[in-house]
Amino acid sequence: MDQETEAGARRRIWMKRGAVAGLALTFVAVTLVVAPRVRARGGLGGVGFTKGAYCAGAYADDFAALSPAAREAEQKPQSQSWVYAIRTTATYECLSYSGDGNVRRVRRKALAHGTGFGYRQQNGETYILTNQHVAEWPAVTDDEHKVDDVPPGCKRISDAVRIVESERDTYDRDDIPLLRVVTDKSMDMTVLKAHALLPILPWKVGRSADLKERNVVDVRGFPLGAFKATNVGKVVSTYDHDDEKDWDHVDFVVDAQLSPGNSGSPVLGVSCRTGEFELVGVYHAGYAGNTPLNVVVAIDQVRDMMTTLKKSPRRERIEVSALDRKARTRLVSGLEGAIDPFFPFDGAVAVARARTDGALIFEVMSPAFPVRSSPALVLEDLPEGQPEGFGELGRVWVGGRFGLKAYPKGGLDADGLVLVERVLDALRANAGLALELRTAQGLAARDREHYEHMGKLERQLRRGAAAQTDLASSMGDLVERLSPKVGETTVSLAEAYVPLAPPTPGKNVAQGPGMTEASPQQATPAR
Repeated sequence: MDQETEAGARRRIWMKRGAVAGLALTFVAVTLVVAPRVRARGGLGGVGFTKGAYCAGAYADDFAALSPAAREAEQKPQSQSWVYAIRTTATYECLSYSGDGNVRRVRRKALAHGTGFGYRQQNGETYILTNQHVAEWPAVTDDEHKVDDVPPGCKRISDAVRIVESERDTYDRDDIPLLRVVTDKSMDMTVLKAHALLPILPWKVGRSADLKERNVVDVRGFPLGAFKATNVGKVVSTYDHDDEKDWDHVDFVVDAQLSPGNSGSPVLGVSCRTGEFELVGVYHAGYAGNTPLNVVVAIDQVRDMMTTLKKSPRRERIEVSALDRKARTRLVSGLEGAIDPFFPFDGAVAVARARTDGALIFEVMSPAFPVRSSPALVLEDLPEGQPEGFGELGRVWVGGRFGLKAYPKGGLDADGLVLVERVLDALRANAGLALELRTAQGLAARDREHYEHMGKLERQLRRGAAAQTDLASSMGDLVERLSPKVGETTVSLAEAYVPLAPPTPGKNVAQGPGMTEASPQQATPAR
């Protein structure tokens, strides 16, 4: 009995030891499987390469898809040496009048920080990609182009771009100066160049078109310009058309926590094919309202500019068709029966109408319109000039409080003529785009494609008109100088809509002051 009891006790002890050993082996096995994934989700320090469920497309939904080689490369101290803090400075000159009436010139300095990254070395130089708004300041400040602590109406007289350690870097002797190579405002992208060999992007340039929602992204940059940092997040939308300000490009949206100073940061995805990072975009803006969502310029649009160092031809967007004879024919045809031939010119209202002889009449209303309906400027656009050209400037009428003052064809001085011809070209372009927009509005209800085309034309017209501020200001100065004064002869607007009678045969059509038909300079009569 004692021997059986002792044998049973030994069996129970061995059974307990076997159970403990089994549990230990199970724990080790689970740890080997789960730990790399846990580390991958917490950072980039894992050692596994587990695509599996994380790769439903070209890019991964989890950092667990990173290859061991990519993880090892990311652990090296120089893994982020190709990302740079970019400091831009500018000096603005602001004009005002002092109490004694003299012009006062005040200079204001501006400073900002962003992010850029090297991507190419060539002939001892390094090319760096960043946002246009990081690398360049507005030429003149206004409501659309604001600069902190600089009032509207100030002109940029100097600027500089260079690489620094961070915003706290005050030792400028080791700063690396940068030169602008190419800029595309509509994409908000700029390529800079350093006359030195600097670390560059160690990963391939990917395909942003292959991104899908829930793909993970890794963003490297200098938030607030303060320090180098890595932020991670996911793609929440693969498409967002950005047409704010001067922009016109395609973005994708991420939920990574980014800040001012991150502008220009490279955005990386994880390739499911190689397990390596790939450049898929460049961060450039966040949504208003302090939301956690940020927009990234899709890299597919930028690839050509990075390679050729030129603006891509598809980005050279022409606001309207070329101003040729075909464009004139379309405009004349569109004006037939048009009940609202109005369009914008800067902040003013303009109108175009076709005359019975094929001429076009453009009117630019005064700032007091519609309280005062008399136009500030009326231009006659004749169907003459080069065979393939749009037309030729004819007579000009300048308006004021007392009516319109007429100027014959060629009756302006050289400077005035150049300015009026520039205004005429702008009016032609705006009128053509406005009529194209009217047509698109009639088709917008058909489907989404027509609706979006209408929206694109409307944005083009608004941007084009807003860009004519300086031209409109110069036109205003000309109108003030040439408008009729008290006692001068004025005419009614109806004169512009009456074709000028052809010259009488035998009369000198070039007759000027002091010249008569009996003058020695008289033209030979036609026979």
